[in-house]
Amino acid sequence: MTSQTLEKPALSDRADEIVRISGIMGRMRLLIGRRYIGRLAISRAGAGLELSHLDMLSLVRRLSRSQEVTVGALAEQMRLDHSRVSRVVADLVKRGVLRREASQEDARRTLVALTGDGIDWLDRMNVVKHEVIGQILADWSNEELEQFSDLYDRFVEKFEQYARANDADEARAVAEIRT
Repeated sequence: MTSQTLEKPALSDRADEIVRISGIMGRMRLLIGRRYIGRLAISRAGAGLELSHLDMLSLVRRLSRSQEVTVGALAEQMRLDHSRVSRVVADLVKRGVLRREASQEDARRTLVALTGDGIDWLDRMNVVKHEVIGQILADWSNEELEQFSDLYDRFVEKFEQYARANDADEARAVAEIRT
């Protein structure tokens, strides 16, 4: 190993804050990995559903705001195998929280949509989630909340853009290797 391999890359004059944010993200990842809020919400209002169900229902709700929701779109967003997502969707249809319906744009396409029970379940989950976040931020001023909300949204949006761009680069590289 050369000394060059061991050198840290030059960050910038903002290196200390970038390193601090990275450490904070690590701490948050542990909390998210433990699925603390989701597990708490399910224990309080779960109706026998699981964390993977919460993820799927939340994604259906989010995607349906901007597009028709198919099993393929869910699989792509969740980065899961199409057949796995199809099984979870089938289970949620049996439980009455999702339904399948025909696309109005192309009747050959099958869409996935929330039922009234699915919406109610997600709403109950969100009440718990909002209570927890509200308690964590209880001593923040309105100005701090607004500033944090704006900055956090901006951070996550940039992170999503970065991930999409790198995913596209990775897909191109894999395609080049295969040809």
